[in-house]
Amino acid sequence: MKTDIEARSEWHPSDPRGWTLDGFEAASAGTQRQRSRSRAEKKAHRNLRVTRRYGASPARVFDAWLDPAVARQWLFATALRPLAHVEIDAKVGGSFCFVDRQEAADITRYTGEYLEIAPPRRLVFTLSMAKDVETRVTVEIAPLAKGCRLTVLHENVPREHADHMLGRWTGILFGLGATLESASTLFNDDQE
Repeated sequence: MKTDIEARSEWHPSDPRGWTLDGFEAASAGTQRQRSRSRAEKKAHRNLRVTRRYGASPARVFDAWLDPAVARQWLFATALRPLAHVEIDAKVGGSFCFVDRQEAADITRYTGEYLEIAPPRRLVFTLSMAKDVETRVTVEIAPLAKGCRLTVLHENVPREHADHMLGRWTGILFGLGATLESASTLFNDDQE
């Protein structure tokens, strides 16, 4: 399988002009504080984008995100440690919970809600890994002559976690590729 991976981070600074909506009046003190806070929030968060090509059909790649038996092998898992617990309610408004248990006391819980499910091309969900931090993930799958191109856009990632998450998404999508190659029996053969 061809393994093209492109990973990047996007950060867009806020508008530094300090004008009100009409563009002519200076901002009030309250608006200035609010604008300063929103600038700090924008600087404190980043958008991450990772793209990878797969030899599998868009339908097979899409289904790997929503099938618990398949997702357990690669989504937030590692090659040596599949997830300890997976729950997926694959409908708009449905939720998911992935539990990674490295040791008895070391548990990481990934939770979220599905916002959009449009097989086999688009999946959008919220993602929380810690209290008070909710991010948004958009998965776009585009057909190619052979296989497909998958792009993950992870928005609102706290800046201090951005490099780690960029590396995690790169590893996760590599794991998806390995799962697609080795676990063809987990899928229906009529999808291709």
